Amino acid sequence: MKLIVGFIIVCSCVMGGFILSHGEPMALWQPYELLIIGGSAFGAFVVSNPGHVIKKVFSAMGLLLKGSKYNKVLYLDLLALLFDLFSKARKEGLMSLEADIDEPKESAIVSKYPKILADHHVMDFISDYLRIMVGGNMNPFELESLMDVELETHHHESGEAHSALTKVSDALPGFGIVAAVLGIVITMGAIGGPPEELGHHVGAALVGTFLGILLAYGFVGPMAAMLEHISHDEAKFYECIKVCLMANLNGYAPQIAIEFGRKTLLSTVRPGFQELEDHVKGKS
Repeated sequence: MKLIVGFIIVCSCVMGGFILSHGEPMALWQPYELLIIGGSAFGAFVVSNPGHVIKKVFSAMGLLLKGSKYNKVLYLDLLALLFDLFSKARKEGLMSLEADIDEPKESAIVSKYPKILADHHVMDFISDYLRIMVGGNMNPFELESLMDVELETHHHESGEAHSALTKVSDALPGFGIVAAVLGIVITMGAIGGPPEELGHHVGAALVGTFLGILLAYGFVGPMAAMLEHISHDEAKFYECIKVCLMANLNGYAPQIAIEFGRKTLLSTVRPGFQELEDHVKGKS
């Protein structure tokens, strides 16, 4: 919704200012210029990115409409889930978590947190490292190093979509100039004609430059920036999981382990100490 509101503001201000300056709105309607700019940018996007990145960019369009899902409510559920798992391991031993790890959908603990369960990447991350912890005496430094390597790979992959869109945004003004130059070529071919015809061709050429810049800084650039923010939110979510798991592995009590994770969160999504404690007790 925020995406649509932002685009409406951009279009309203640009068109409103143009009309208030006694501009003719239909003079900006140049479909062939839009074809040159949009088609060229899309073609360059296809050439410069592998198939999985192209697919990821189109899949990310839904994220732009919904926005980031990483809010305080989701963090409360994450920390409560980790608390329940750590508490069970502390009381019954790490081996007692095998069933919860292998079949999380059948787990009485995990099934209480459907939002976390629905994200299979998060569940795989939690399950894999709990499985390693269950499997033997893992050196905490080695495990943390392994987590860092995996998270670095994950963050690189999650950043591919916004990186690809940023490159398209950077290229759009250039394609706008290409459209403008082609418009000037048409204008030069019409020299000798009536002045109003020349004016029309020059205006169409300038619209090409205008569209390239507007699409870059008013639409595609902000979309790439929004995807980057969502990617950073996702990175922070995994960092919180990592810190909690490491605190638990180092022998801290479950309540202290999740407190370590709570402290890593940004102030906009960080629950208060008492708020987290009440939520954990309510889920237990």
